[in-house]
Amino acid sequence: MIAQRDNPPEARRQAVQAVLDARRSAGERNRLGQFATPNALAIEIVQYVKSVAGRRLREVRFADPAIGTGSFYSAALAVFGQQRIKSAVGVELDPSFCAAARDLWAETGLDLVHGDFTRIIAGSRRPVAPNLILANPPYVRHHHLERQDKERLQALAYRMAGVKVNGLAGLYVYFLLLATAWMEDGGYAAWLIPSEFMDVNYGAALKRYLADRVTLIRAHRFAPDDVQFGDALVSSVVLVFCKTQPPPRHTVEFTFGGTIRRPHASDFILLDKLRESRKWTVYPSHAANDRRTSSDGNGPTLGHFFRIQRGIATGSNKFFVLDRRDAERRRFPKRCLRPILPSPRLLKTTVIEADEDGYPLIEPQLCLIDCDLPEEVLQTRHPALWEYFQTAAALGIKQGYLVSKRSPWYRQEQRDPAPFLCTYMGRGSGPKQPFRFIWNRSQAIGTNLYLMLHPKNALARMLRDHPDHAAEVFALLGRVTGHELRGEGRVYGGGLNKIEPSELARISAAAFVERWPELLSGLQQQGELFGKMSGRLGA
Repeated sequence: MIAQRDNPPEARRQAVQAVLDARRSAGERNRLGQFATPNALAIEIVQYVKSVAGRRLREVRFADPAIGTGSFYSAALAVFGQQRIKSAVGVELDPSFCAAARDLWAETGLDLVHGDFTRIIAGSRRPVAPNLILANPPYVRHHHLERQDKERLQALAYRMAGVKVNGLAGLYVYFLLLATAWMEDGGYAAWLIPSEFMDVNYGAALKRYLADRVTLIRAHRFAPDDVQFGDALVSSVVLVFCKTQPPPRHTVEFTFGGTIRRPHASDFILLDKLRESRKWTVYPSHAANDRRTSSDGNGPTLGHFFRIQRGIATGSNKFFVLDRRDAERRRFPKRCLRPILPSPRLLKTTVIEADEDGYPLIEPQLCLIDCDLPEEVLQTRHPALWEYFQTAAALGIKQGYLVSKRSPWYRQEQRDPAPFLCTYMGRGSGPKQPFRFIWNRSQAIGTNLYLMLHPKNALARMLRDHPDHAAEVFALLGRVTGHELRGEGRVYGGGLNKIEPSELARISAAAFVERWPELLSGLQQQGELFGKMSGRLGA
């Protein structure tokens, strides 16, 4: 490894980076996606690219579409040497970073371009195509992109790269596609990006591009608790590829954990297998990588037996969710109150019993304000609640996005109580479940920190006829392994796991059919057949 003490320009760059970072809050840097690549990591990435490219990069024409202060350029100089770098261009939107990079690297021949890379690349005066791109693009999430800008980027990605990008994709997806379209055929690239695209539906287009349009050489995913950027809660992956069509029977090296030089796990995956995989984080298959998928699409899943949906988003829990005793003291009408579960961190049990009014027998016992009466009716019939609502304007409640879309603004999303729930986020490794399943025997609904599981089809009929089977259903949910839950969900920096309704729905429900074979017959009658599963059970 190249030591910083032997690299004075890099020491100056790190000092400048620290000063610039200190000028912005963590929240502002998160919105702008500004997270510099640590020098040691940049060096390791460039060394790996040099090793796989060999003589095909005898002359380097370097580019970084989001250069910042020049972490990757500094690493390229250290690894390749200035004599081998025949040209270098860096694009930077932030004027302070651009000025800093220009000052740091002026004597090395780096051409600094100030502006938006996604607009520069679309123009006729874009820089000469590079044969080496090293990039850590802005980690800007889709909700920070203006609608018009997102539509512009989608159209540009389709025109330049032939890819239809999902509107939920972050800015880094556009950077990778556009920069690769710009890059010279046969060139090499290394990208340090969030690993979320490897799991989510909106990452499908990028996965297809990496499998079909370039030769993906290596995908190194860092362990979730190894956050590469101290204040960016993302789990990262390094992608290394060559801009050529992949050869027949090509294999991609997937590594996990540790460092690029010394990963904890490694495996070579056939490209054909990769194309068929919904989740790429299941590779490499190794004890060190605790993500597994449990369903191959040929058997029953939880989605066949449960209607799974997120709990409600109130728009302001602090305003709409009250302690039940507080609501009674304020003399709010019972018809406008519904039992609701507290945050999962406050829920100490996984089996919730109910009192005679359907409220959970837990503390705190909470209620949700949910009313469909017009305000003029409320003012006459329920003045206490009407007066409470008058405080909303000063608190900015009515201007919130969700609240402003409702009519009346205090009427909540409608949800029936679900007998089973699953927490939406959590932590846990190995066999430990990152999410908790809950047996809800009350009339409480959940907030959007829960997934609500409503039995349907044959399972719903069975529970209506045999309500005592609910305990066994809960026990079977509890047998879903932590590996399965993490494999279908997604992971963020620091080891925080999340799971969406569609992801939970994909988990295998084979154990339910093994316990009650009649459930499969019920699904077969509705035309939902599972070739392998039905064949095995019918043998």
